[in-house]
Amino acid sequence: MFDTLSSRLDKAFSSLRGKGRLSEADINATAREIRVALLEADVALPAVRAFIAAVRERAMGAEVSASLNPAQQVVKIVNEELIAILGGAAATLRFAKTPPTVILLAGLQGTGKTTLAGKLGRWLAAQGHTPLLVAADLQRPNAVTQLQVVAARAGIDVFAPEPGNGVGDPVAVARDAVEHARRRLHDVVVVDTAGRLGVDAEMMRQAADIRDVTSPDEILFVVDAMIGQDAVATAQAFADGVGFSAVVLTKLDGDARGGAALSVAHLTGKPIMFASTGEALEDFDVFHPERMASRILGMGDVLTLIEQAEKAFEADQAEAMAAKMAASEFTLSDFLDQMLAVRKMGPIANLLGMLPGMGQMKEQLSQIGERDVDRVVAIIRSMTPAERQDPRILQASRKARVARGSGVTVTEVNQLLDRFDEARKVMKQMAGGMGVPGGGQRGRAAANRKASKKGKGANRKGNPAARAAQTQAEQAAAEARRAGGGLPAAGPGDGVMPDLSALMRGGGFPPAGPPPGQRRGKQR
Repeated sequence: MFDTLSSRLDKAFSSLRGKGRLSEADINATAREIRVALLEADVALPAVRAFIAAVRERAMGAEVSASLNPAQQVVKIVNEELIAILGGAAATLRFAKTPPTVILLAGLQGTGKTTLAGKLGRWLAAQGHTPLLVAADLQRPNAVTQLQVVAARAGIDVFAPEPGNGVGDPVAVARDAVEHARRRLHDVVVVDTAGRLGVDAEMMRQAADIRDVTSPDEILFVVDAMIGQDAVATAQAFADGVGFSAVVLTKLDGDARGGAALSVAHLTGKPIMFASTGEALEDFDVFHPERMASRILGMGDVLTLIEQAEKAFEADQAEAMAAKMAASEFTLSDFLDQMLAVRKMGPIANLLGMLPGMGQMKEQLSQIGERDVDRVVAIIRSMTPAERQDPRILQASRKARVARGSGVTVTEVNQLLDRFDEARKVMKQMAGGMGVPGGGQRGRAAANRKASKKGKGANRKGNPAARAAQTQAEQAAAEARRAGGGLPAAGPGDGVMPDLSALMRGGGFPPAGPPPGQRRGKQR
């Protein structure tokens, strides 16, 4: 959603890079660029004015003029002001001292309140609560049925005594739902109220009556992030007619300009508590202003990526996988399991977009589709268990069979094997550098000592050319060890990672058995 804004802000900052000192003209020019970027993103004019004034005032101060890198200092100021305009710190739900806690959802029709009720109920259940969804939207056709379907998918109980479609009293339903929750020991009640295509007196009166009979602990105003500045006017109308304690943004995965997110919190004074980023029930989480500001500025969102990874990967599985990586026992079956687990975290392009620096690769990320993942999964699943365990047995006939079974070409099978081999090498190096058993400084030192001892007592080859090549390789390995850089070069059987040049031969895998030079020596 914020791609356009991110691109314009990056363009505004590019003119500052490389300057050792910023003049007032530089700061004013950058402020104008930021102002245009925010207006194009459909941010409300009062919010833009307040934001630009705060950035210009701080940029003119001592924190920039005395900085060694003034351009980075300006980016830091913009980041902090973005966090402020988005609400500052992350907001949390206020639970009642005596259950049940009542949460009232309000907003216009079409903003996704009913689906959001299921997402919120699922999120609350994951936090250890026992939520109850209440079908108090009795005007919109099939609204009650939709809530029942969503609740069933989320595994949440629903209270729907009326059929809806214009039949029933929503105020009585909401009142009875609270009593029902007390009897059934539900500690949270989420009330889905009716919406309209526009703000009207009847809608406000009904929402206010439900508020009065339920005494909600939280009133969440649900706003469509794609409607721009209209969201601000609607939010102000609800604040005056019903009142609300926090905002929930839906459809943040849309391709609109996203000005609502930068306007609602600033102009209403209410924090953005949750954000919905997709159609699936799991596409919902707490809104973190600092993380959103970081993503807008192209600095990634590593914390959210880590949290999603923790949900998708079990700790014991991650440890076992890390041990396999360090011991070079990572197989295609493990690779398949990893890909399926990563897929649970969301679209691959979105995950990569959370990495720092990926904001400059938007075009490349847009070309990454889920079909690429499906193709890889199909290729691996077309292999036998033995082939997944040891891809070196995949000769031409086997590769042709795998290609036919997965609907791809033999070239694509070869490309996957090459990429897997490269990934395995990179993961082994990463595992070693992060202290996984078998790697790190101790592991390299032990490997160096072992290689040194073996070199001292090793048999010299009889063939002069082979002996000269062996001596040259040993000298190169010794130089690498003295320089302390990287992993030492070694042959198969040394207990360390093979020479990279050997791994590149034969389609990415080292030849089985002793090195070719040694076989030639024995034959002679």
